[in-house]
Amino acid sequence: MTSRERILAAVKHSEPDRVPIDLGATPSSGISALAYHNLNKFMGETSSKTMIYDTVQELALPENHILEKFGVDVLDLGRVLIEDPEYWYEFDLTENVKAWYPEWFKPNKKKDGSWEVYKDNLLIARKPLGANFFDGTYYPYQNGYPDSFKDLETEMSRVLWAAMPTPPWHAIDQDDFWNSLRQKAIHLRETTGKALIIGVGCNLFEWGTFLRRMDNFLMDVYADQANVERLLDALMEMHMNSLSKVCQHLGDVVDFVKFGDDLGMDSGPFMAPEFYRQLFKSKHKELCDYTKKNSQMIPFLHSCGSIYQLLPDLIEAGFEVINPVQTNCYQMEPEQLKKEFGKDICFWGGGIDTRTVLNHGTPQEVRDQVKKRLDIFMPGGGFVFNTVHNILPDVPPENILAMYDEVLKWQ
Repeated sequence: MTSRERILAAVKHSEPDRVPIDLGATPSSGISALAYHNLNKFMGETSSKTMIYDTVQELALPENHILEKFGVDVLDLGRVLIEDPEYWYEFDLTENVKAWYPEWFKPNKKKDGSWEVYKDNLLIARKPLGANFFDGTYYPYQNGYPDSFKDLETEMSRVLWAAMPTPPWHAIDQDDFWNSLRQKAIHLRETTGKALIIGVGCNLFEWGTFLRRMDNFLMDVYADQANVERLLDALMEMHMNSLSKVCQHLGDVVDFVKFGDDLGMDSGPFMAPEFYRQLFKSKHKELCDYTKKNSQMIPFLHSCGSIYQLLPDLIEAGFEVINPVQTNCYQMEPEQLKKEFGKDICFWGGGIDTRTVLNHGTPQEVRDQVKKRLDIFMPGGGFVFNTVHNILPDVPPENILAMYDEVLKWQ
């Protein structure tokens, strides 16, 4: 099988010729810049460059030698717009580690070693000394909802997730953006044989938390539903406009469209399922229905946390792939997920626990958990191997190598 055939077979619940693998096709299935640097150093890859394509989470862009070594089957389409060496500039990630930032990203370093990001003279993000990602600091509506959402797009652009975009969205304002992206997507598809994915966000619950701040929006879901619905309607108008362009220009080239909405905590969903059904489900269905009607792309949802109670609704809404399958959360045991939902949705992730095993286990313990997870998730298809979210900075290179070696030899 080609990589694309392998991935699509798995998503359609057929068993492919081997385990399909993702590394770095999304900002929730990647590898931190520090872990990436350490991995290449351990392998003796002296010509490797640690290029940070996700500036919020400091995730590295996997280079071709890594993609081939680990048998990666799927690519983030955004990589086609960041191939020019002029796009990058070198900086010190840590005292002894060089990395490369996108040319448009110029954070300010403070005397205490922290970093800050400003937009429109507003402090929108901060990275404390010793941290490995940026925290948002600006919440436009934290003091209340506006009477009108006429400035919604402007305010959204000041939130770190929009102000520090992952490719290709850093280039959205460039001339001929859509035609250029389409032509490059066709070339990538034809020359690699790999599946392609594009992240479009279209977050609903999460944008509420970005704009209002988490504590306020969680209370709004229960106590101020009229304003929540006003905001969601305004967001959907923007999201559908963006999605229509993606479907028009890329819908016959790209294989997956990734939506995002973190709906779970460690202990369960952020809201009771009835509130999800009341406020969010129909809008998620509208996104999925439009995608399926107007493209060949498969709707893919990234949602962290314990979402077991919401999975029936997410499946009914039309999502065919769920990521990152956070198996270390309440009611997210792999055996139960596969038994109840394995025929209805593809699990893209859950291949190994990144909170305890991958970072603190021995290489043999890593191998043991990988094999156990594959034995659960792979039969009958419906599984793409990925870790539970990103590979974090503290993961030893030996464990990364053990993990992919075990995946590639699984039968």
